[in-house]
Amino acid sequence: MSRPRSDAPQGSAPEGADVSDPVEGMLRPADHADSAAPAATDEAITQPALGVVGWLRWGWRQLTSMRTALVLLLLLAIAAVPGSLVPQRSADPNGVRQYFVDNADLAPVLDKLSLFDVYTSPWFSAIYILLFISLVGCVIPRTRHHYKAMRAQPPRTPARLSRLDVHRTEILECRDDADAAAAAATAIEAAQHQLRKAGYRVARYDGARSFSVSAERGYLRETGNLVFHASLVGVLLAVGIGGGFTYTGQTVIIEGRTWVNTMLDYTSFNPGRFVDEDALTPYALTLDDFSLSYVTPGQQGAGQAGDFVAHLTTQFPDAAAQSGEVRVNHPLQIAGDKVYLMGNGYAPTITVRNSDGDVVFSEPVPFLPQDNHMTSQGVVKVPDGLREQVGMVGFFYPTAQELGSGALTSVYGDLEYPMLTFWVYAGDLGIDGGVPKSVYTLDPAEMTQLAGGDSGAASLELKPGETVDLPDGLGSVTFENEAPEGANGFQDSVKRYVSLSVHRDAAATWVLLFAVLATAGLLAALFIPRRRMWVRATPQGHTVQLEYAGLARGEDPALDGAVAQFAQRHLVSLADREPAGDRPARPESTPDVD
Repeated sequence: MSRPRSDAPQGSAPEGADVSDPVEGMLRPADHADSAAPAATDEAITQPALGVVGWLRWGWRQLTSMRTALVLLLLLAIAAVPGSLVPQRSADPNGVRQYFVDNADLAPVLDKLSLFDVYTSPWFSAIYILLFISLVGCVIPRTRHHYKAMRAQPPRTPARLSRLDVHRTEILECRDDADAAAAAATAIEAAQHQLRKAGYRVARYDGARSFSVSAERGYLRETGNLVFHASLVGVLLAVGIGGGFTYTGQTVIIEGRTWVNTMLDYTSFNPGRFVDEDALTPYALTLDDFSLSYVTPGQQGAGQAGDFVAHLTTQFPDAAAQSGEVRVNHPLQIAGDKVYLMGNGYAPTITVRNSDGDVVFSEPVPFLPQDNHMTSQGVVKVPDGLREQVGMVGFFYPTAQELGSGALTSVYGDLEYPMLTFWVYAGDLGIDGGVPKSVYTLDPAEMTQLAGGDSGAASLELKPGETVDLPDGLGSVTFENEAPEGANGFQDSVKRYVSLSVHRDAAATWVLLFAVLATAGLLAALFIPRRRMWVRATPQGHTVQLEYAGLARGEDPALDGAVAQFAQRHLVSLADREPAGDRPARPESTPDVD
């Protein structure tokens, strides 16, 4: 290795250097930043103050870097995890209330951290907005740069192609010097044609003593990368804006009854911020019949439910009624809404009469299933008409069977031996204060238990069509038999109900579109190689030296093979152009020597 020349005598130290330190004295000048004795005229090294604008630019560059975008994307995924672990008010308000009951100490803390409203919380929104800004800041400058690069010509042919890792040299024999020059020009024209046909962008760069063509391809790789990131921005916009026009509501329909798409008929409703609750599309759904099948005893899987089908009649104002079906995972689409089947159960018709025999309550009451055999629980509240307010907690058994302990249970989900039992409470139902109460629960804090449980009196037991007296002469309760006259057994004695979820997702189509684009862009960015290729023909006396070279942007293990294949095809095309009598022997490859 040659050393730089110096005018100082060999072994002498530069002026002002500390000769006591061999390294300092021999290698470092007096004004070196690490010098132990800086010159007296030097001032302390200070960095310029960035100022407000400088710090803003620095922060913007950090925010719009791809590294920051990836970190924010990871944070968004992590921030969404609590939404799947803790019930959300927007999707499961009853679950949130139950969580407060089950975890009275922890729930208030989680509520202050917005963990019951994860997707609308300030911290989740902050990550969401920062990710959106970061992606936009990444995509726009890169798109501008990519557009300019696509319009630019391929780069000039390097002066020394042999320095590239992928390089081949071939020698063509010609008759004379003039023939060699013509052959070189012909070879480059053929290479230009073949490269353009292979999808390369080409440009000729001929010199005084050589001819060359420069080609490049693979811009779809960067295009796919930009499409992928732009599609992520599209997904964020679709979810953020489309979510404002999305709503989800739940309702329960009993056989023979009609539900109307108005706020009054929803049991719960969770609208987006842009939803006009007074402008819902008017339509009605009538549950004509709910059918399902059970695996009969003695077969494998006995007692398990099979197909669930809710047969509905849909009705729009001033339009003919139409029939429809809702199955599990097969929603009914109507007026842009999707109606999902969420659950089903039995709704026994309960009639309560006072001591004078007057009917004070007569309704089908939905009972909520508690196990796979449809053992169900329901609540009947009678606020008026009796001597005092009465509440009854009922248990319904489609196929009742008494256990050894004397308790009842259901051993089959279908109506084979239905039975209804009640615990009876009298007192204050707690509904006169204006505070909403769930129709599926009874708070007995201000009531006295008259039958069942710890009351000392047996619970009321009824089969379809039976009537029993309420305790203390309050009246009577009847379990109505809904089976048609003359029917055998109990198969139609109790009405059924379905729990439906009505969902409108204004962003679903756009999210799907952007997801498909993102997938296509990602595949293009991963599998389309970005390559440059050069071919140079240099006349050398009565021979022509052909050079083939390739360069990849990033990893491209197939580049060497691609250059070799192109060189082979190019040489074959040159041989085919020569007359049979003047065709030279096939040239041999010359190995590279760097």
